[in-house]
Amino acid sequence: MNLYREYFDLVAAGRKTVEVRVCYPKLRSLKMGDHIRFTSEGDECLTHITCVACYSSFEEMLDTEGPANVNPDSPREEQLANIRRIYGPEKEALGVLAIGIERVEQASSSSRTCP
Repeated sequence: MNLYREYFDLVAAGRKTVEVRVCYPKLRSLKMGDHIRFTSEGDECLTHITCVACYSSFEEMLDTEGPANVNPDSPREEQLANIRRIYGPEKEALGVLAIGIERVEQASSSSRTCP
């Protein structure tokens, strides 16, 4: 899965523990224990999925998952604006996926639980 560099660096550092996507058909089969290889500008970071949760909106997702888990360097309202620049209203209408992730190199028993 490709990520913008800013978000890739947070995943690689183990600071971003929730990846946000919309419910595209190809992502609906993701489940706890699956692996995701994130890429950016030729770099890769392997993660495993700790949980997958579905929401009806980005607001609901941020309020439930916590903005610090999505991007610890950005306030909630800024995150909401950034996510909506990436995914327009027609994409949000498909549903919102919050994918709990943990770097494989740092994997242990996850302290994060799904809502």
